[in-house]
Amino acid sequence: MPVLVITGTGTEVGKTVATAAVAAAALAAGRSVAVLKAAQTGVRPDEPGDAAEVARLAGAVTAAELARFPEPLAPATAARRAGRAPVRPQEVAEAAAKLATEHDLVLVEGAGGLLVRFDAAGGTLADAAALLAAPVLVVASAGLGTLNTTELTARELRRRELDLAGILIGSWPEAPDLASRCNLADLPDVSGAPLLGALPAGAGALDPADFRTAAPGWLASRLDGTWDAEAFWRREAP
Repeated sequence: MPVLVITGTGTEVGKTVATAAVAAAALAAGRSVAVLKAAQTGVRPDEPGDAAEVARLAGAVTAAELARFPEPLAPATAARRAGRAPVRPQEVAEAAAKLATEHDLVLVEGAGGLLVRFDAAGGTLADAAALLAAPVLVVASAGLGTLNTTELTARELRRRELDLAGILIGSWPEAPDLASRCNLADLPDVSGAPLLGALPAGAGALDPADFRTAAPGWLASRLDGTWDAEAFWRREAP
């Protein structure tokens, strides 16, 4: 799995922190890691973006971004309003493929959800994943409403004949409600893909050293982790 594309079921589901956890676990397993942010929006030129945040939390990764636009909008809209050229799926694929020649693992983090548009032609992260023939990890929220967005994302990946690697819960609450606990069984059911871990709420606020130590325990073995799904299920499921 030299390239893994990471998307979310929407905004604010914990995609960047999840990317950092995957990177930290891979580094702990002795792999070299690059993180590519396809299009960074809502960040000024002098501010750290998502790729920099992944590096801060995860450690010694190669952090790269193809473009950034100041307004917190979909990449195509943000590029148009900034009067700048958009990022296109082919550019994302070419940059990721180059990084893959120099690293054991390349994590490509999208913006928002799978079908957020990069350009006026309708290019998306899904198109970049297809060009790369790369599996896609879907970061989902834990609670009420997540089943619909997760199933829609999974269906679109399968319609495009893309490999859905699994589902990762981006923020597991300290005191989960009934919907969140039931979703441990329902998310794999509606997506047809395995649950590959759950990050605790507030993980991104941990000291980076503590984050790196804990990250493998949040992720399944497919993501270089040690997460015990059965133990988690026994503790959290209804």
